[in-house]
Amino acid sequence: MNIDSIMVRDLVTVSMDHTLDDVRTIFLSHRFHHLLVVEDGKLVGIVSDRDLLRNISPFIGTKAERTQDVYCLDRKVHQFMTRNVFTVSPDTPIKVAMSMLLWHNISCVPVTDGQKRPVGICTWHDMMRYSLECGVEPGCTIDHAKPPPKPGDVGFKAA
Repeated sequence: MNIDSIMVRDLVTVSMDHTLDDVRTIFLSHRFHHLLVVEDGKLVGIVSDRDLLRNISPFIGTKAERTQDVYCLDRKVHQFMTRNVFTVSPDTPIKVAMSMLLWHNISCVPVTDGQKRPVGICTWHDMMRYSLECGVEPGCTIDHAKPPPKPGDVGFKAA
């Protein structure tokens, strides 16, 4: 089974010039943890809720809030996004994408077409749901010694 059968197709994206405040607003109003960063229709990065937490002042919205804390909300996405994003194509086997999450310690993989345009996203949650619904193959084992996919391997694509 391939990633296109479990990926989320309704994408919410931001540009590199959106602000930390924009990202905060999107995360507060939606129930997801990753935003794809797109310029000219192509994937250029990703922002997670953890990136938001690392970059926002803990004093925002409190009595201890200072002027400099409010200024952090004006930071641009390009200043804190992850640029080197591991991606997969829609025809990547789910097992390959799952191993990428484990080996690279990431929580999602954007799904892109041949021109690096995002067509979906697949998170560890989507893959876990698939595993629970579809079960485990008989005789299936996890090979902890197997290296992660690298350039040239089936399913590997760098943004």
